Amino acid sequence: MSSKEVKTALKSARDAIRNKEYKEALKHCKTVLKQEKNNYNAWVFIGVAAAELEQPDQAQGAYKKAAELEPDQLLAWQGLANLYEKCNHINAKDDLLGVYQKLLDLYESVDKQKWCDVCKKLVDLYYQEKKHLEVARTWHKLIKTRQEEGADNQELHQLWQKLTQFLAESTEDQNNETQQLLLTAFENALGLSDKIPSEDHQILYRHFIQSLSKFPHETARLKKACEGMINIYPTVQYPLEVLCLHLIESGNLTDEGQQYCCRLVEMDSKSGPGLIGLGIKALQDKKYEDAVRNLTEGLKESSLCTTGWFHLAEAQVKIHRPKEAILSCHKALKIIDNRGASGGSLHQRNLCLRLKAEALVKLSDYESSEEAIRTLDQVSDADNIPGLLVLKSLAYRNKGSLDEAAKIMEDLLSSYPDLAEVHALEALIHFTKKDYLQAEKCFQRALEKDTEVAEYHYQLGLTYWFMGEETRKDKTKALTHFLKAARLDTYMGKVFRYLGHYYRDVMGDKNRARGCYRKAFELADTDAESGAAAVDLSVELEDMETALAILTTVTQKASAGTAKWAWLRRGLYYLKAGQHSQAVADLQAALRADPKDFNCWESLGEAYLSRGGYTTALKSFTKASELNPESTYSVFKVAAIQQILGKYKEAVAQYQVIIKKTEDYVPALKGLGECHLLMAKAALVDYLDGKAVDYIEKALEYFTCALQHRADVSCLWKLAGDACTCLYAVSPSKVNVNVLGVLLGQKEGKQVLKKNELLHLGGRCYGRALKLMSTSNTWCDLGINYYRQAQHLAETGSNVNDLKELLEKSLNCLKKAVRLDSNNHLYWNALGVVACYSGIGNYGLAQHCFIKSIQSEQINAVAWTNLGVLYFTNENIEQAHEAFKMAQSLDPSYLMCWIGQALIAETVGSYDTMDLFRHTTELNMHTEGALGYAYWVCTTLQDKSNRETELYQYNILQMNAIPAAQVVLNKYVERIQNYAPAFTMLGYLNEHLQLKKEAANAYQRAILLLQTAEDQNTYNVAVRNYSRLLCSIGEYDKAIQAFKSTPLEELEDITGFALALFMKGLYKESSKAYERALSIVESEQDKAHILTALAITEYKQGKLDVAKTLLFKCSILKEPTTESLQALCALGLAMQDATLSKAALNELLKHIKHKDSNYQRCLLTSAIYALQGHSVAVQRQASKAVHSNPGDPALWSLLSRVVAQYAQRNAKGGVVAGNVAHILDSHHGKKALLYTTVNQLAMGSSSAEDEKNIALKTIQKAALLSPVHHKF
Repeated sequence: MSSKEVKTALKSARDAIRNKEYKEALKHCKTVLKQEKNNYNAWVFIGVAAAELEQPDQAQGAYKKAAELEPDQLLAWQGLANLYEKCNHINAKDDLLGVYQKLLDLYESVDKQKWCDVCKKLVDLYYQEKKHLEVARTWHKLIKTRQEEGADNQELHQLWQKLTQFLAESTEDQNNETQQLLLTAFENALGLSDKIPSEDHQILYRHFIQSLSKFPHETARLKKACEGMINIYPTVQYPLEVLCLHLIESGNLTDEGQQYCCRLVEMDSKSGPGLIGLGIKALQDKKYEDAVRNLTEGLKESSLCTTGWFHLAEAQVKIHRPKEAILSCHKALKIIDNRGASGGSLHQRNLCLRLKAEALVKLSDYESSEEAIRTLDQVSDADNIPGLLVLKSLAYRNKGSLDEAAKIMEDLLSSYPDLAEVHALEALIHFTKKDYLQAEKCFQRALEKDTEVAEYHYQLGLTYWFMGEETRKDKTKALTHFLKAARLDTYMGKVFRYLGHYYRDVMGDKNRARGCYRKAFELADTDAESGAAAVDLSVELEDMETALAILTTVTQKASAGTAKWAWLRRGLYYLKAGQHSQAVADLQAALRADPKDFNCWESLGEAYLSRGGYTTALKSFTKASELNPESTYSVFKVAAIQQILGKYKEAVAQYQVIIKKTEDYVPALKGLGECHLLMAKAALVDYLDGKAVDYIEKALEYFTCALQHRADVSCLWKLAGDACTCLYAVSPSKVNVNVLGVLLGQKEGKQVLKKNELLHLGGRCYGRALKLMSTSNTWCDLGINYYRQAQHLAETGSNVNDLKELLEKSLNCLKKAVRLDSNNHLYWNALGVVACYSGIGNYGLAQHCFIKSIQSEQINAVAWTNLGVLYFTNENIEQAHEAFKMAQSLDPSYLMCWIGQALIAETVGSYDTMDLFRHTTELNMHTEGALGYAYWVCTTLQDKSNRETELYQYNILQMNAIPAAQVVLNKYVERIQNYAPAFTMLGYLNEHLQLKKEAANAYQRAILLLQTAEDQNTYNVAVRNYSRLLCSIGEYDKAIQAFKSTPLEELEDITGFALALFMKGLYKESSKAYERALSIVESEQDKAHILTALAITEYKQGKLDVAKTLLFKCSILKEPTTESLQALCALGLAMQDATLSKAALNELLKHIKHKDSNYQRCLLTSAIYALQGHSVAVQRQASKAVHSNPGDPALWSLLSRVVAQYAQRNAKGGVVAGNVAHILDSHHGKKALLYTTVNQLAMGSSSAEDEKNIALKTIQKAALLSPVHHKF
């Protein structure tokens, strides 16, 4: 191929590339290369085409081949640059650097603009590769080139600023040359700024200073830059802040630096560097509080200032706040560790460690001492620094390792004999060993070498304070050194504490002592001893405002679980001031600090108690007694609160615990007496009079024991009087109280007192109480006691003169009480009650007193009731009703006014009488209400004509009247044992309840009371009742004898006597008695009953025909009784005369009208069918009756019985019938269970294992329900 053809092919390749026909271009190039293998253009075109066809490897190879052929030609290098810029190959950037460098060489003399473009690309590549030095050098060369070409200042400024942006972000990784190039770039950029001042210029200046602050060796340059920016921008804080921080961290805070800090604070009062600088200046001037304040505020803004934290810790140590100093040291050390170790930071770290150790030693507890030793071990070369060795020795001393401390001290003495610290250390070790003389000498030597150390004076003063007897008496030496210490170090709180001790304990000057304690506490708010002493002295000086101010300040700052002393004292203050809720809150806070302080628990209990929180108070005192079992007070308060809560038995047990330890503890003896007195009153309310007497006996015993120790205490005599008077309502027969002879004026032994003697003793006790202290309350009690004595005399029928004398005394005492306290409604009421007593009868005075009582207390149901009783007694029914109604409106639960209304209703014949009496028994028990209700229940029961009325159904059945009346009447006769009608009514009610033995006992009591009565008829009735009940309970002999004791003239007596003889088996005598009754009987119905009874008696003697004749006589009467017809039917069955039985039954069915006879009718009918041999009819008759009356348990029981006896094939149904009877009524169900068992046996259940002996279980259940039933 010729040269011309080669050119043509290259031209075709160039055209193909222009037309983007890259494959065609490759063909042309290959054609050329076949002819000329080293054709430069052909290789370049191949590179271009291959790159466009995304064949980078082929393109790279072609470009490199071309570059090898012609290294000074641009096209191949340009192609490689373009290829590498687009390529993501891992090695492309490395190759690109070489290509850019080659292009720079080629462009340098040819095309400056392109050279600059490539240079910028090269710098970008260096920047990506973090080759900072190459960036700086290359960019500097670019700027120089532009300067040579005459670039204007604006362009140069932008280029210098761009270089600062490249280098400012990574100053830590730069070498010195790079750093210098960066700073030069900043200086040139600042110098070429066209707008000064401006925001861009200010930002650039800020970045310049920021970069300078990162280079420790550029101090002068930094200062110059900051001052330059300050001159240009005097209101901008940043350069001042950087400069101040630099001066602070470098430790070169000169006067000029101080001025910068002041200027900075003037610009921004919260500036961190400015405040830190001021704090350091204050520290240098020994203004430690200002230093702490400024440094603390400054470090909030500049928290990474190590020097600031160090100086803050230093100031905190100076003002004796070691805990805060330790925290500040921790902050400084953390910053130093984060920045990494260097020469300067190592020195700073050692200083912080030393200061931390010093603060830890000042804390002096074991854990802090251990940490102090560990801290000192971290200090470089600590074993060769005497000050650090002294601190280590002190740390060992604080933790109790005196041997180690002494060893270090001895080494120091031999090495540094002239060092004051060492002699002070020796003195402290001797002081710890309580070798005060040696400690004194060593401290004196230390002071000879350095007399201006406050700690030495304080320790020497402390040595004198604890020294022997002589210095204890004369504390002037101690005072001298304490005063010197206070003068040298005005922040040493502990020295002011001991000055307070001196003025309080030695001089007795409470004011000066309080001032010292307050100073000590102000300096160290954790000094609880000083704070407590300041508060206690303020209280003693009656300066409560100061005391409360101190306590409030402490509690407001205190965190949870701290400042117990302050919470406790403030709680006690509020308790004394009556602010109970606040007291509780403060005492609870005190307990959070120390939950095991029994004194706090006691105080909290008092606070709860004062606001009426008895349950919580009880828990508090219980906890206190658990923490301190020896605390009598806690146990006493537990008992007292239990007494208030009505837990008398528990209270007695607690009081007994105290008495076992301290027999003469009068409050516990008094509490025991009160508890037994209260239990007696509760027993009286429940009408448990026997228990009440026992309790009063115990109460008097304890009151007497208390009086033996404190006969001068008025309240004990009053309580003894209360106990003696308490039993006024109890029956005299029950009151037999053993009283210690001491109470009766005897030296020893006991004496049994009757009721009158006990009441008289009560009056004497009240008299002794009045001699000790005359109070209106005791005068009232004495008056009531005389009234009770008078009541007792009236009941026993004693001398009338004595009765009048007692009533006069009662009136006088109550008048005395009223004169002493005329506003007390109780006294007026009591005076009114006595005035209207029958022995006095001064109704006008009584009315006046009741009205005065109401005027004194408007909500006064008692006085209104008494006023109603007064009107009722004088037959003013309407006024009485209105008074009782007013009492009811004031207190609907007050019992006496309801009794009054019931009595009025009874007087006027109201239908509501029974309802009112019943309501009184529902409210509470009272003798009048109980007797009235029982009377009306018995009256209603005696009227047998009203059984179907709604009134009877409601009053008797629905209201469950019989058991209710029986219960209250039992209580009545327990209290009042001389009223025969009550026993008669009780017997009557017991009869209705089938309590026959109890009824017999009640009737017997009535007979005993009526034996001496003039009314013989009433006595005979009582004997009749008693005899009848004896017969009912099987006491036939006694019944016969009882009947014989009567005249036997009344029909009831003769028939009862006949029945008793019959039940005894004396049938002939019984027949004679019935015949005698026939001779006096008047009504045909009674005659029929007697004939029936006589027929039964003849039947028992075997005289069946006579019995039949007598029963026929009954049947032909005008009004034959159902009982006689039933007896005739039964006689026919007994004689196996079905005709007679059926005829009697038919006649009986004509007379049966009420449902109660269903069972008898069914029973007799079934029996007749059975007699006739109709077994199926027997069951059908019972089933029919059950179907007609499914709610009658007797019929279900009968069905179960006849099934078992006559229809065993239906035994399963018999079981069901028995179970139904048991469910409907337990009384019938008892027998029904027996029939159920028989039916179960008939079913064969007893032999089946899977039924688990059902029959056996059923009969066991029946035996359990009726253990005395002879059939079970």
